[in-house]
Amino acid sequence: MLRDPPLPVGDHQVVWPVRRDVTGVAGPTPEQARRPGWRQTSRGLYVPGSVDGDRVEQRIVEAGAIIRGYGAVSGWASLRWQGGYWFPGVRSDGTAAPVDLVTGGHALRPRDGIRISEERLSPTDLVAVDGLCVTSAVRSVCFMMRYARTLDAAVQVLDMAAYSDLVSLDEIAAYALDHPGWTGIPRCREAIVRADENSWSPMESAARSVWTDAAGLPRPLCNVPVFDVDGRHAGTPDLLDPAVGLVLEYDGALHLAGSQRARDVRRDEAYRSLGLEVLIVVASDLTNRHRLAERMIAAHDRAARLPRTPEWTLNRPAWWVSTDTVLQRRALVGLDRDRWLRLRLRTRLTHTQGIVPNV
Repeated sequence: MLRDPPLPVGDHQVVWPVRRDVTGVAGPTPEQARRPGWRQTSRGLYVPGSVDGDRVEQRIVEAGAIIRGYGAVSGWASLRWQGGYWFPGVRSDGTAAPVDLVTGGHALRPRDGIRISEERLSPTDLVAVDGLCVTSAVRSVCFMMRYARTLDAAVQVLDMAAYSDLVSLDEIAAYALDHPGWTGIPRCREAIVRADENSWSPMESAARSVWTDAAGLPRPLCNVPVFDVDGRHAGTPDLLDPAVGLVLEYDGALHLAGSQRARDVRRDEAYRSLGLEVLIVVASDLTNRHRLAERMIAAHDRAARLPRTPEWTLNRPAWWVSTDTVLQRRALVGLDRDRWLRLRLRTRLTHTQGIVPNV
């Protein structure tokens, strides 16, 4: 399912594996292939030895190259190839996660760094992106959610696929409905009702899980803009309980120093000046759900005791463009997209942990 274009690159800036060529035009000659100037990626396929095989996009295309008949790249690798920012293909210990290939029942010998699934595969679930055959975004998300080790992990997959506008909750719900007998579909369906299209990082999704499940607090709003009573934008908190005025901000490692820290301090002061209670969460807090839940409950109680004369509102001025949903964001183009999604994009600079593939 992978074409053999000329060496080097497509939009993903990868080098496509090629077969040996006795003429040395379309690939290395047999003699050249035996030299250090070329690296064998799989049986019969080669790339120049200077190509970095550890780069995630290069790993993906080298894995996809082994498909000779029917099949496609799937899972995190498909989502990454289609623009999924939060799918870096790295395990929690920093090692590379295997690339998933779905073959639709066709046998394919497993190799290091590659995982084979022989699940049925409909032609309607195949798309070609920059020359590589991958499973559609909705099929890839469903695959990851069905085989996720935990419900929280399944929710994070959907949250982060929606972050990159690859799928909407309605799209994945419809897909799950059309495939009721597949392995893991109950987990997928359960995760859909917990997911949110406006979560901006996996760690925000993790904090939301503690908020609702461990702390038992009402489901919060994710990244909704807060304004003062004069319509000035005060901030966009990661999580917000509008009933009591509780804000949660997840501050990643890059939030804790330099100019970003100064911006965060001003942000929190602005929230408090409007009558909002602010709870700051850092990465280490998420390792102890019980303790974090206690902090959340205490913050919720403090917020509930604040004077009920808030100077903030969720009412959006007429000039504000909403970006809460996948459909709203897909409708933005050009400068409008750059302008209204800039805060979402800034999150990438301060939250470094992507989705950990666990299927």
